[in-house]
Amino acid sequence: MPAGLRVIAPLLTALALAACGKGAPRAERPPFAVVTQKAEPQSYESLVTLTGTVRAQVQSDLSFRISGRVIERNADVGQHVTADSLLARLDPTEQQADLRAAQAGLEGAQATMRQADAAFARQKTLLANGYATKAAFDLAQRARRTAAGSLDAAQAQVAMAKESQSYTELRAGHPGMITARNIEVGQVAQAAQTAFTLAQDGPRDAVFALYESAFTRKLSSPVIALSLVSDPSVKTTGRVREVSPVVDVRTGTVQVKVQIDPNGPALPLGAAVTGSGRLRLDNVVVLPWTALSARDGKPALWVVDSADHAAHLRPVTIALYAKEQIVLGDGLRPGESVVVEGGKFLREGQVVAPREEGAP
Repeated sequence: MPAGLRVIAPLLTALALAACGKGAPRAERPPFAVVTQKAEPQSYESLVTLTGTVRAQVQSDLSFRISGRVIERNADVGQHVTADSLLARLDPTEQQADLRAAQAGLEGAQATMRQADAAFARQKTLLANGYATKAAFDLAQRARRTAAGSLDAAQAQVAMAKESQSYTELRAGHPGMITARNIEVGQVAQAAQTAFTLAQDGPRDAVFALYESAFTRKLSSPVIALSLVSDPSVKTTGRVREVSPVVDVRTGTVQVKVQIDPNGPALPLGAAVTGSGRLRLDNVVVLPWTALSARDGKPALWVVDSADHAAHLRPVTIALYAKEQIVLGDGLRPGESVVVEGGKFLREGQVVAPREEGAP
């Protein structure tokens, strides 16, 4: 074969093969099968159970109104006291001396008052008979009024001295249980220093520390189920009475007080209790956790376009992470199809073959 033909023959063969391949159809990949779920707004309830303690609804710190040395202590922690129970007493020596001085001043004021009364009566009689001048009568009248004022002041001093002496005794004021004691015999107690803490008899609260995010939801029912940790068979109910307006900077929680039903079984002070309540979110979408993906480090879902069945990754807002579920607060429109299985194999704009969850 001539040399020229040997060069041209392979080129002709290649061109013929290329022409044949240009007309051959390409094999298309079938749509990827995924499982979807419709976005249906609903209400979602979750059970929250916390542990708290039983406290008196009214708890007061008792202290002396004056300073002094403690000479007697009659109460201790855990003791139940009545309203007139004497808890402690201060040395009353100084107050007794003040009382004696006030009483002596009162006696002097009373004597002055008797003299002023007698002088006034005498001048009144003399003036009526024409034996005294009006100036002398007026002077006696002023002296009587001054003596009356001094007598009133002396009586007030005695009353104050007696009141001050009563401050040497510390009484409960209300029936209840002593929960703390901060004084001892021989100690010099300062005025307004807490000596005892009294949990007054009456209504009881169960106090809990609730995480702040829980307040984005509302209670399905105002009734809270309560039970003793030491004996779960002891059960009662309560209602939220008070929510602290500030967050505890140490724990990041909010204090919530639940008033215990007074008609239920009595729960002892300081006992640990569990409280259970249902929190509700309205107008949210609940999906299985397998639907969750991410975009730029933020939560996202694969949403299937109903027109061309193309999957698109869309950012969403998660309201709550629940067990094996996610609760969406925003990002989906009602009726949209969300990929709940197979999303980790998808790419943006990929056509899928959706199958509704639960469909055969």
